[in-house]
Formats: sequence, structure tokens, C-alpha cells
Amino acid sequence: MTHNHTWLLAHLPHQGSMCLLDRVDSWDAQHIQCSASSHRAPDNPLRARGRLGAACGIEYAAQAMAAHGALLAAADSAPRAGYLASVRGVELRVVRLDDIATDLRIEAERVSGDDNTILYGFSVFAEQELLLNGRAIVVLDAALLDAAKPGSSPS
Repeated sequence: MTHNHTWLLAHLPHQGSMCLLDRVDSWDAQHIQCSASSHRAPDNPLRARGRLGAACGIEYAAQAMAAHGALLAAADSAPRAGYLASVRGVELRVVRLDDIATDLRIEAERVSGDDNTILYGFSVFAEQELLLNGRAIVVLDAALLDAAKPGSSPS
């Protein structure tokens, strides 16, 4: 089942042109695949000096991870707000994204994690060409991390 841009706007924290994804094409408990055309938009908010650098693909992947979290959330609960804590092993295979003529395909796979910290692998493609890939750690509730530190007291 696909979910369109309207669904993404309702379930992701980013609004307007900062909601970069067009749709969720497929997903299951471990994977998500999304599509985007916003990399070609002249008003893309991530552009600098008229260009969209390949590293901006990490934000596309992060939004796919957020959509995955929203899809996995219980139907009667709101998705938990999270943040991208770390990216590792990022390989940029192109310099820019704005000159890619086709839509982007963004894939993320939940590699491991618990209820609060998740490791994802991600890849961004143009058709079959791999543009960038890497791993990212997503933290869903920073307050829980502080509470888990030795010597800290719960608020």
C-alpha cells in the first residue's frame, strides 16, 4: 500500500517544501522504499548556490526513516519524535542531486535497535544507479537516554 505526500505531511515533522518525499511506495517491519522528485525543484530549501549537494540525500533518507517509524506506530498513537544522532560509512557516488533527471528512490532498512535507538542502513538511487548510501542512528526520545546514564535521576 502506498502513502502519498498528503499522508507524509500529516505524519512527518517537516512541512511545506521541507517535506521532501512524494510517497511511500512499499514498506514492512524492516524496510521502507520512498520516491521523491523534489531534488529537481528550484525552491528546494536544501539548495545552496542553486545546487543540491549529494550529502542532502541523507535528509531524504532520514525522512524515509521517520515515515517508517510513523507506519510502525500503533494506529491509535502518534509517532514519536526523533532525531538523527549519527551517520556513518556514507559513500557519495555523485556530487549533486539536482541534475538527476529521474525521481529518487530512497530505501532504508532497520538493521537493529530497541524501543528508543535504531540503526538503519540507507541507499538513494536514480533508477538502478546508486547515488549514496550509509548507516544512521535514530534516537526517538533523548530524555530516556539521559535517564539511563549512571548517576542521573529521572525528572
